[in-house]
Amino acid sequence: MKRLYISVILIVLISLFLLTGCEKDVNTNTTSGEFTSSSQTQNNTVENENEKENEVESFDYKTAAEKQMAMPEEGETVAIISVKNFGKMKVKFFEDIAPKAVENFTTHAKNGYYNGVTFHRVINEFMIQGGDPTGTGTGGESIWKTGFGTELSQELVPYRGSLCMAMSSAPNSIGSQFFITQANYSEYMASLMKQGGYPEGLLEQYKNYGGYLSLYLQYTVFGQVYEGLDVLDKIASVKTGSVPMVIDGVTYGTQDDKPVEDVIIENVEITTYKAD
Repeated sequence: MKRLYISVILIVLISLFLLTGCEKDVNTNTTSGEFTSSSQTQNNTVENENEKENEVESFDYKTAAEKQMAMPEEGETVAIISVKNFGKMKVKFFEDIAPKAVENFTTHAKNGYYNGVTFHRVINEFMIQGGDPTGTGTGGESIWKTGFGTELSQELVPYRGSLCMAMSSAPNSIGSQFFITQANYSEYMASLMKQGGYPEGLLEQYKNYGGYLSLYLQYTVFGQVYEGLDVLDKIASVKTGSVPMVIDGVTYGTQDDKPVEDVIIENVEITTYKAD
């Protein structure tokens, strides 16, 4: 993909910051291997970048988007997220592309892990984030009690209504937190993305489906809301503010974009889709 302009880079950095949580302990992984000459490395890098750019430009975003946005098939596993005083959002999954994320979310849901948990961070025309039992954006864990990494695919884009896993900047840091992209199409954002070299095919689908393209191939997309976008918009429009972030009795700065009144997930039901 062509080099991004500073404006687009800033959007990406802001998005990454907003979707990460603070962590007290960070595990780092190192790898070792044979050294290669700088010229060989540079040549390989250029060749790889060219191959990736061609692959990105030629990808059929239209077909992929239609598949992502299609209604579930009869008998397909779906989730019904019931939010107190707001309604229900129904989600289908992409188990073939993000099996670990789907297993993690659906198992947590079946075990009641998300019952009573809040959407602790809400930003209108961006996303709503939840899944943290502490409600601070710093807690939660996967069903394996340890973090895991991203499952990325060109086929899945953070269009409006996409269900994605949140993570920190540390490797393998996905736990229980998730977010649902709420942003509508923006001509201003589209112009920035175009200047930044985003593929025309991708921008065309963004015009059709909205979303937040700077998150593309950065966060795992593992589901899509197929019913209840009006509920998503209602949640995204709640009044928010900054409050002290208190963990184990200790204050760690402030927590921004927190709903003034808690937005509570009553339960997440995992069931199978039945056409009306």
